[in-house]
Amino acid sequence: MTFVMGPALLFCPADRPERYQKAAERADAVILDLEDAVAPGDKQRARGAILAQLGSGGEVPELNPSRTIVRINPAGTEEFEKDLHCLAHTPYKTVMLAKAETAEQLRLLEDYHVIALCETAIGVLNAPAIAAEPNVVALMWGAEDLLASLGGTSSRTDAGGYRAVALHARSSVLLAARALGKEAVDAVYVNIPDLAGLSVEAGDAVASGFSSKACIHPSQANVVRSAYEPSESDVAAANSLLQAAARAGTGVFQYNGRMIDGPILKHAEATLRRAGART
Repeated sequence: MTFVMGPALLFCPADRPERYQKAAERADAVILDLEDAVAPGDKQRARGAILAQLGSGGEVPELNPSRTIVRINPAGTEEFEKDLHCLAHTPYKTVMLAKAETAEQLRLLEDYHVIALCETAIGVLNAPAIAAEPNVVALMWGAEDLLASLGGTSSRTDAGGYRAVALHARSSVLLAARALGKEAVDAVYVNIPDLAGLSVEAGDAVASGFSSKACIHPSQANVVRSAYEPSESDVAAANSLLQAAARAGTGVFQYNGRMIDGPILKHAEATLRRAGART
């Protein structure tokens, strides 16, 4: 089974099975959350909900396993072990490990494709080693848990932008993921009504190199998708640039008054990949 990441990943509390179908319809992939979205006393019920929506033959009527991620509790906890016991009875093979901190933790999940959520100081510092593990398919970073691990109070300033330490973590996780050839997922935008702010942040995620952005509400998914979808003019400009490069036949050339070299051409190729085009 090949997992399909897509740009918009939507968290769905695992103890709310009535929301599974809506989440699947809105987003490119659903993250069934057994960790922070579920109260401690409801975690067993949440695992039961995941199992209950499987058909008698193990089929999944609502969720496609190739587009479903299960966020499990941190390694070393009793809930982690219970989560793995539950997953062993499902077709889901892609998990998100909450508060991933060491490469050794990833080896406990050797039978799964793992999105490692680096959301503590240790996890961010160890991001390169985590990304190097062969079963890791992506890294994601988390802002609020990170600040909590530092003894801070908020990842953002009063103006709404990330504090310097959060931006450092965001960049560190992105660099680690991409350096090791893995996907990179940007953190959630918690101000749900502020779709304009989400659009700006998602646009920055695209420009910076994140392959996806996580969402916490169905209304956010289309905003993220729109940020990742190049406009017709963007696609036309990228195609024209690559055609000019083919005609030039040199490493560096001028185009519309700009110097064009290898990195600029890679930017154009990335635009076409997002558009689903072929050069």
